[in-house]
Amino acid sequence: MQPQQTILGSQSPRRREIFSYFSLPFEAVTPDFDEDSVHFDNNPEEYVCALSQGKADSLYPRFPYATIITADTIVYREGKIFGKPRDRQEALETFMSLAGNWHTVYTGVTVRQREKVFSRAEATRVLFNPMLPKQIDNYLDKVEWADKAGGYAIQKAGGLIVRRIEGCYYNVMGLPINTVEKLLLHVGVELWDYL
Repeated sequence: MQPQQTILGSQSPRRREIFSYFSLPFEAVTPDFDEDSVHFDNNPEEYVCALSQGKADSLYPRFPYATIITADTIVYREGKIFGKPRDRQEALETFMSLAGNWHTVYTGVTVRQREKVFSRAEATRVLFNPMLPKQIDNYLDKVEWADKAGGYAIQKAGGLIVRRIEGCYYNVMGLPINTVEKLLLHVGVELWDYL
């Protein structure tokens, strides 16, 4: 059963690209939600789910009859969250912290259809290659990092940074397809019908 309207609540080009792999028609809309209103209580899975649900709830008054899909991604290592870097210095510090180490990428996904709200978090472990300071500088000079959790993308030039992953590749890109598929089933949408 195709919903009346599907809203992808995201300004992320990666999320829009991933969702467009399927033939389900959708409209991408930026949520009006203050992410700073959600307090991090040392539980990354609950945190990303609260963020994604906040985004979905912010869109519901505008699209009360639509199926709304939202997501939020963070990078997490040793009790610290690495979101989108505020400036180059923060991006540099993030890379220095992550280089040569494992971290975990968490994405919370929410699907809302009227009063039905379903959220779930996906986790993927990522190992960075060791990097020289000049390599980090080169990356920050030449690759767009400002709109990405942890300041990096796994695709394209990310192949030089990421040594290994354990888990869902699309989660690191920002939209874990398996999680989206399972949540959409709860509201009667079968993603397999839109290959």
